[in-house]
Amino acid sequence: MPVEIGVFTFADTREGDLGAEQRLRDLIEEIELADEVGLDVFGVGEHHRPDFAVSTPAVVLAAAAVKTQRIRLTSAVTVLSSDDPVRVFQEFATVDLLSGGRVEIMVGRGSFIESFPLFGYDLRDYDRLFEEKLVDLLHIRETGSSNAGHGVFPRPVQKPLPVWVAVGGTPESAVRAGMLGLPMALAIIGGQPERFAPFAELHRRAAREAGHDPVPALSINSHGYIAGSAQDALDESYPYVSAAMNRIGRERGWPPMSRADYDAAASLRGANFVGTPDQVVEKALFQHEAFGHDRFMLQFTIGGIPHEGILRSIELFGREVAPALREELGRRRAATPA
Repeated sequence: MPVEIGVFTFADTREGDLGAEQRLRDLIEEIELADEVGLDVFGVGEHHRPDFAVSTPAVVLAAAAVKTQRIRLTSAVTVLSSDDPVRVFQEFATVDLLSGGRVEIMVGRGSFIESFPLFGYDLRDYDRLFEEKLVDLLHIRETGSSNAGHGVFPRPVQKPLPVWVAVGGTPESAVRAGMLGLPMALAIIGGQPERFAPFAELHRRAAREAGHDPVPALSINSHGYIAGSAQDALDESYPYVSAAMNRIGRERGWPPMSRADYDAAASLRGANFVGTPDQVVEKALFQHEAFGHDRFMLQFTIGGIPHEGILRSIELFGREVAPALREELGRRRAATPA
């Protein structure tokens, strides 16, 4: 099966000059362009903070569903721990109907914690809530009923409705996704990507041992930005990315991001896909040798990067990077003995 190539976003705002209303209008234009240039999937994340415009991915994806023709639409992620599995299923089943069967749910714990106190949950139950609600969501998907036996409607076009699990840096999460036979989205936004390769193997091994054949898919999700020259890509994106990462870093005790750090992350062995289309292709192929992944997604919107730069990145990603990747990976697949 060809590698799927796509984009995801948290719909970052910019204090003072890019509010939620304009950011959401821009986001719909970005999804429409991704569809137009032939990308396979677009993901929208859930947050409950002033620096991100989307708290309900399903609503945004519903708006995008009626504006697009082919592209698959997914959350990235739905914070399942603080949500109701019945409502999550209903919302995404509705989007699936609007889109003609193009929606997915990517569930995760979420890297921010604001939704827990907002919806009355205790952070001490962070892991337990996710595990229990994932089981509940899968039960609804398989049976069409809640745990109490009540029917859950509407039913989606796709049977089953695709559910992915997003994983950051927890081996146990990779194993759990594999045991459940669920595809895994592995976020790699820092450090050396090779150190994440064991997560992919844990996921596949757990799936095989649980009897899932073929093994579920793997997505690699990373940060990126594409321009006509490597220098332009770095210069244009760094101020926004560093401001966002340093703001979050102050909350979490991370060291500040320097320009040297950012440039190093854009190198072949770094985590970010910042550069020209040719550089992104080279790096994606390099990582594919390590992971053998089935999906590749980039986030271009960190820190409220201007809309024009995001549109250009999507255009170059869809018209130059994606065709080159598909061709070379297809050639490699054809040359590999069955």
